[in-house]
Amino acid sequence: MREFGTDEKVIDEKLQGTATLLNAAQESTNGKKLYLESYGCQMNFSDSEIVASILSEEGYTTTRNSEDADVILMNTCSIRENAEQRVRNKLSQYNKRKKKNPSLVIGILGCMAERLKKDLLEQEKLVDLVAGPDAYRDLPNLIEEVNGGQKAVNVLLSREETYADIAPVRLGAGGVTAFISIMRGCDNMCSFCVVPFTRGRERSRDPESIVKEAQELFDNGYREVTLLGQNVDSYKWNITKKGEVIDESKPVVTFAGLMEKVALVNPDLRIRFSTSHPKDMTDDVLHVMAKYENLCKYIHLPVQSGSSDVLKRMNRGYTREWYLNRIDAIKRILPDAFISSDIITGFCGETDEDHQETISLMKEVGYEFSYMFFYSERPKTLAERKFEDDIPEALKKQRLYEVQALQAKLSHEANERMVGNVCKVLVEGTSKRSDDFVYGRNSQNVTTIFPKENFEPGDYVNVKITDFTSATLKGVAVKS
Repeated sequence: MREFGTDEKVIDEKLQGTATLLNAAQESTNGKKLYLESYGCQMNFSDSEIVASILSEEGYTTTRNSEDADVILMNTCSIRENAEQRVRNKLSQYNKRKKKNPSLVIGILGCMAERLKKDLLEQEKLVDLVAGPDAYRDLPNLIEEVNGGQKAVNVLLSREETYADIAPVRLGAGGVTAFISIMRGCDNMCSFCVVPFTRGRERSRDPESIVKEAQELFDNGYREVTLLGQNVDSYKWNITKKGEVIDESKPVVTFAGLMEKVALVNPDLRIRFSTSHPKDMTDDVLHVMAKYENLCKYIHLPVQSGSSDVLKRMNRGYTREWYLNRIDAIKRILPDAFISSDIITGFCGETDEDHQETISLMKEVGYEFSYMFFYSERPKTLAERKFEDDIPEALKKQRLYEVQALQAKLSHEANERMVGNVCKVLVEGTSKRSDDFVYGRNSQNVTTIFPKENFEPGDYVNVKITDFTSATLKGVAVKS
């Protein structure tokens, strides 16, 4: 269930940046250096920042160069087989280095760690330690065990751990945008997905700790936060799954209420979120988004398939009709919003008619962007146990190419409609192609490039769109 709005490439240039927001504990070091590399979704990015914070308390500083590291930790993704293979390849490279430097500690974190602990530790012998998503507080002890000559593992899942009390060390360059994890785990048992088995049951974080983190980020110069969860719409604080209030002396906070709280931190702090689930998205979230200008008008609403039959086999919990009802609500309440999606081609039993239903749904919605993949069977999922992976890979890819071609056309048309409009863009940095230009994103999450002039990262700039590609907008700054 890669429902986070990123593909499987190493995100943010591998999370190997030196922290831009260091806590006081990092000023006192033990001389040890930590190299963090993260694959997969934005939640892994966020988790790596938590890991950096935990180990900074032990005197570790982050490094951009893996060759300087005393500890190498890879935060891994198990969503697709090719992601796991890339991690194995990198681990093999690091183990060649370990032969020359036996004191080097190599470990894996995250979903792949949870799923393949025995293989990686005992059979392939690629790592010294394995830590699951709920075991990061134990990393100092695990590293100590390895330094004592032992292999170390902790993949226990928790029903309570949210890391709410840990101030993440911000690893991304620029200091403009940041992630805030609002919940962990997932209770949606989508048949193709390993996340419930690797990240455990769903639990929400104390809203006041989230607001506090957002305020601290703003005070430190950050101007955009993304609220992260496997299914943010199911965020609930002080209420059970059955709707029973836990503590009558405290307010119940839903996702709509949480977004309003964060929006009120400061009108100059933009808020995004990822990921929504169609079965849980309610109109009150959309009305809150319409109420506050700093709640970005962009929604990632994964559909996975346009066929109700396929959705049923995927155990998604909604039909094509339900999904389109949610799309209609978004367009009614947030007419300026951009919508993106996740789409899987070639799921078990998918017919040509099912595929055409996905094509027709894409046209009806008119997605501005999508993340598209062909189905990759994952071990221990319901789909592996219950269904035959019966679509030939060549046909999966052919259907994927059709979906990608259609999305390219839809994205091109969406960006073309933006020409002549004025967008409020948050400057994030200098364009990679020219130092004379800066880039940022508008409220609809489209990257926009325009002449640098005197603009700095963190500035809001009104930009008139003059040109476009299927992926970016181009323009010039105008006075408000």
